[in-house]
Amino acid sequence: MSNSQWIKVETVDGTFDAYLALPPTGKTANAQGVVLVQEIFGVNEHIRGVADQYAADGYVVLAPDIFWRAAPRIELGYAGEDLSRAMELRKSVDVEKAVQDVGATVKVLRSKLDTGANVAAIGYCFGGLLSYLSAARGQVDAAVPYYGGGIHNYLSEAANLNVPTQFHYGALDSHITPDIVTQVSDAVKSRPNTEVFVYPQADHGFNCWARGSYHQPSAALAHGRALEFLAKSFSKSSL
Repeated sequence: MSNSQWIKVETVDGTFDAYLALPPTGKTANAQGVVLVQEIFGVNEHIRGVADQYAADGYVVLAPDIFWRAAPRIELGYAGEDLSRAMELRKSVDVEKAVQDVGATVKVLRSKLDTGANVAAIGYCFGGLLSYLSAARGQVDAAVPYYGGGIHNYLSEAANLNVPTQFHYGALDSHITPDIVTQVSDAVKSRPNTEVFVYPQADHGFNCWARGSYHQPSAALAHGRALEFLAKSFSKSSL
């Protein structure tokens, strides 16, 4: 996509790359922002495709390389040795530093937008956890975590969830079981502007068209809901 490129994000620990995707016009004026947070497979072809998808919807999108400390710009597949490597990288990541990296990405993205523009964090799997934490810690103006692994371990932070947040889960997900989804739902239901959707025919990773668990009807429905959610959330404080 001609309106995309890799840019640098600076942190106190060093500099990492992030994939920037612009709307079809190539302009950032009057646009809102999305920080798109990867799964454990890196900012691979699929994540870049999702970034381009949201850019085509009119957002300025920035996808940070969360694994930069251990394996800069790594791109992995979803099975075999690639899956094993992805699991190793996930275990090695310092979640607190990863949240800080998301915050640094948000700062860079805001610098590219008009003053007062909104930024949402949208994340998948591990990125879902990071998008939730970025919302709970006030880094972003909205969040959309997809099948966020480990959110239930951070539910003490749900009380600080003061921005609109929309959760997506697959009912067939063996990693995030129905009881975990219930825990999350119960923890966030008292927070303003939160939504939790469960897709009856969807498994973990249902949004990823490169995975065997891809479920197009659920992915399309979730994407539409996310777009509507962001439009409503941002219209309250639009430019």
